[in-house]
Amino acid sequence: MQLTQFKLVCLSSLFLVTFYNQSFFKAVLNGYPLSWQTIGFISSLTIALFCFIFLLLTLLSSKYTFKGVIIALLIISSLTSYFMDSYHLVIDDNMIQNMVETNLNESLDLFSLKMVAYLLFLGILPAIFIFKVTVDYHPLKVDLLYKLKVLLTVIIISTLMFFSFSKAYLSFVREHKPIRYYTNPLYTIYSSIQYINRLTKENTTPFKKISHNAHTPVGDSDRELIILVVGETARADRFSLNGYARETNPLLKKENIVNLPNMSSCGTSTATSVPCLFSLMERENYDANTARSTENVLDILQQAGVNVLWRDNNSDSKGVALRVPFEDYKTSTTNSICDPECRDEGMLVGLQAHINKVTEKDILIVLHQMGSHGPAYYKRYPKEFEKFKPVCETNQLEQCSTEAINNAYDNTILYTDYFLSKVIALLKQNSAKFETAMFYVSDHGESLGEKGLYLHGLPYFMAPKEQTHVAAMLWFGENYKMDVTQLKKEVSQAYSHDHIFHTLLGLMETKVSVYNQQLDIIGNYQHDY
Repeated sequence: MQLTQFKLVCLSSLFLVTFYNQSFFKAVLNGYPLSWQTIGFISSLTIALFCFIFLLLTLLSSKYTFKGVIIALLIISSLTSYFMDSYHLVIDDNMIQNMVETNLNESLDLFSLKMVAYLLFLGILPAIFIFKVTVDYHPLKVDLLYKLKVLLTVIIISTLMFFSFSKAYLSFVREHKPIRYYTNPLYTIYSSIQYINRLTKENTTPFKKISHNAHTPVGDSDRELIILVVGETARADRFSLNGYARETNPLLKKENIVNLPNMSSCGTSTATSVPCLFSLMERENYDANTARSTENVLDILQQAGVNVLWRDNNSDSKGVALRVPFEDYKTSTTNSICDPECRDEGMLVGLQAHINKVTEKDILIVLHQMGSHGPAYYKRYPKEFEKFKPVCETNQLEQCSTEAINNAYDNTILYTDYFLSKVIALLKQNSAKFETAMFYVSDHGESLGEKGLYLHGLPYFMAPKEQTHVAAMLWFGENYKMDVTQLKKEVSQAYSHDHIFHTLLGLMETKVSVYNQQLDIIGNYQHDY
């Protein structure tokens, strides 16, 4: 088959608008329910989407790159469409970072027959057609003139539509900004450019030290042993410690826990929240490039003489542990508790031996959980923790009932309860020799079908509370000089990941100029510090 350049671009644009933008049109109809008053504006949005995709493909339609670009767009857009349609995700630059940094096991959790169908029918088969078709390209001068005409035509059409529906478009821009995030592949391309630009800046930004004067106070002879547990995907409202009707914390409720019921995350994804919560920057001014090129709280503590260890059963530390000892517990090579999934509990094996080897320094151990990572919640816990039944046993959450999804997720929280109780038990073993404490905080929350949303990763301004309200708590050993009773009276106030940096410094009793006691959760309740 032979097609002119114009016809192939037109056909490809129509195909992309029609079959790859289900989430976009669903978002449009949610904001503008179909009626005689809205049908004209909705039609104009459809035409605008077609025009901009047509313009994009036209500008990319070089004789030597056109087929490759179209084929790549079709493959990527088919997968983008699958994730947006199935989980109502937005593919922004943070989500692209998540995808790039996702390990093989996490990727396999997302694999499904539905994804294969999307890839086959919206990606591979159209790509084969593009590959085989013969394209009648314009000569260079004609092509440049043609592209200029297309550009002018799109500008004219866009201007006419804007003035024809000016009130609706002004409302669209002010009140329905999130809808544009679902345009496929336009927003995906924009986000990819943003992500690449971020990577470029990371490679050129000089590294900044902020730990020059970090030290332990003179005369402080007590040794600290602190375990910071970074949870994964644990939303606060599923912890019975926070009033959840189901008993998901049967073991922790027996401990003297200082629960933090109003903790907000820095981001809605691991790639953002983890480096943010260890960074001096607060959420409002957080910048990933600056965070990666600046010392974090672990660097400061290590500079002050603290023995720092990071053990990871998740994807990785997202750049936080680049300059401290790091141990990977995602495989059976290092993790002795795998069935076959490697369990968070495995990170505790051999930890006492590590503590025994550190004879003089304070110790901070970071344990990064697999926790409640979705969508395959049923894989995140051993079978003996399957208390709530029936459970959703697929990663295609839209195929499961709300009850089954909630049951599987709640079982993951039950296993986290068990894991944290084991952490506390380990600390109790060492309370005679150390001032011991556990600090647990989750990186972000999770949508479980509320408002049709699943998983996490929405831009923060449009993310529901389920993705930003996270579980957090403190536990102190008998030798830790802390007024726990008074602290418990104050914990109902709002906290956020902004407090973690300074609270860690407070827990380790480390002095440094960047420390802010106002952001230290325990700063007003410690004795002799």
